[in-house]
Amino acid sequence: MAHAHASAQPTPPAPPAHRARPWRGIMVATALPFREDLSVDHDAYAEHVARLIANGCDGVVPNGSLGEYQTLTDAERAQVVRTAVEAAGDGARVMPGVSAYGSAESRRWAEQAAEAGCGSVLLLPPNAYRADERSVRAHYAEVAGVGIPVVAYNNPYDTKVDLTPDLLARLHADGGIVAVKEFSGDVRRAYELAELAPELDLLIGADDVLLELAVAGAVGWIAGYPNAFPTSCAALYRAAVAGDLATALPLYRSLHPLFRWDSRTEFVQAIKLSMDLAGHTGGPTRPPRHPLTPEQEAVVRAATEKVLAEGLA
Repeated sequence: MAHAHASAQPTPPAPPAHRARPWRGIMVATALPFREDLSVDHDAYAEHVARLIANGCDGVVPNGSLGEYQTLTDAERAQVVRTAVEAAGDGARVMPGVSAYGSAESRRWAEQAAEAGCGSVLLLPPNAYRADERSVRAHYAEVAGVGIPVVAYNNPYDTKVDLTPDLLARLHADGGIVAVKEFSGDVRRAYELAELAPELDLLIGADDVLLELAVAGAVGWIAGYPNAFPTSCAALYRAAVAGDLATALPLYRSLHPLFRWDSRTEFVQAIKLSMDLAGHTGGPTRPPRHPLTPEQEAVVRAATEKVLAEGLA
């Protein structure tokens, strides 16, 4: 059953015209394969990046939370970016996460991304404490000073800093950000943001609000579950942003039991398990993440096998 999708034809990569704003489209927050000894398997990662792009995704986001960046050494983190750029065949398709405890470190990671030829970077607000607005604005200004386009990442649950539409509009006016990965789950914000900062690109930040934010005008998706089902997720996204609900809604309904895991604490383990079941390399996670409980694994396994049985890939 894991190989039921083997005959699916890949969707061609996005046309070059897309590259004027390379953070748009489906940018997959890539899971990072580890060997059994928990060392990084860069060869498997390169194959994964190439497969995602060959199957209709526009680019990749290495060193995000799904890529377990917090557990990587500096050398590993830098090599992951270089591997992604080489495997993607075009650095514009790569948007590394550059989040860190201090602005100086985030800036260094942005400089490394620029040197590697990446097209943009993804940046959380300061996440070592609940930062005030002045600190948030200074943080984004510091990293934007590198000259590479910065995509803000609004994750108020984990950072305790909420990038509200009003604050995002100010960050955009400051010249600090070009887009936002919106993970709050509040789809109503899309409309307020469009009023306050119409030039700021809205990117879907959680898989389980994809359709709602696509209909509301999102121009990209920083995505989790395409790691396991790139072809079907690409078809879903393109139908959703085109307003083709007859195509999008059945796919969304089929995938939503899995998409919900993208917003849960165990999202890395769930997506890696789905990748394994779909015949790709998911593998283990590094501590402190533990394997799924037997009950959680049973739910993810059943949902994944159902999607595979429907022929989605």
